[in-house]
Amino acid sequence: MASHGVQFVNQDLARRLEMASAWRSVGYARAIDSLWLEQKVAVEAVGRGFAVYTGPAFPVNRAIGLGLSGPVCEDDLARIEEFYRSRSAAPRVDVCPVADESLQALLRQRGYTLEGFMNILWRPLPLLPGELLPPPGVDITRPGLSDAELWLRTVADGFEGGEAPPEGRSILAPNFYAEGAAAFLARIDGQPVGGGTLVAHEGVAELGGASTLLAYRRRGVQLALLHARLEEAARAGNDIAMAQTTPGSDSQRNIERAGFRLAYTRALLSLPQC
Repeated sequence: MASHGVQFVNQDLARRLEMASAWRSVGYARAIDSLWLEQKVAVEAVGRGFAVYTGPAFPVNRAIGLGLSGPVCEDDLARIEEFYRSRSAAPRVDVCPVADESLQALLRQRGYTLEGFMNILWRPLPLLPGELLPPPGVDITRPGLSDAELWLRTVADGFEGGEAPPEGRSILAPNFYAEGAAAFLARIDGQPVGGGTLVAHEGVAELGGASTLLAYRRRGVQLALLHARLEEAARAGNDIAMAQTTPGSDSQRNIERAGFRLAYTRALLSLPQC
């Protein structure tokens, strides 16, 4: 079988991956703003990256993309800290390991501590002939606006392992409604059983928000969703696909089976509030 050539993960590739992730966060925030004005989301360009605030009920409250297009200065960190503290939130910064060394030095000096890690995986597009063949019996469609609640309920229930509370659907809603986001719904025998999303930025397509209902796991649903999203990403002209997973998770194993490989591990840091 043919294979893609090995590409070294240098700063240029890391910058593309991080900025695609950053723009996904920006799109998530803007979708919240259009759905729930009372959330008072905010986005600020800083350090050639973005600080994003989506409110206490939503998970995207971090600065991302810093230090990938040059040094970071002390004023950049001060602006980020004021951005979050003015909203009663702890300053948080995601750090790519190939970011300029000035970022790490400033974070140490200012007392940031490690919260955790996130693996960033990637693969080239398009799929090669005969690669990642979808299993029979799983149908993948692109739900329209009339199916938004069906998609939200299915994916939220898949993450929950049972009936998800309303807040679970709310957290997923920006993934469906964000500008440029593409949602996918999986069915078996006409029954909705899972779903996922795809968001692209400058040739990089990020896969996310995928789950399968508990009763339909181990039937190839995730493989079918991966295949459909990768095919769609390539048709749209993207040359790279990426995904984020918790290190050592089942999600990482599934993604690697689809030809993804580890690009780097992102460090998640925060500044404790006084």
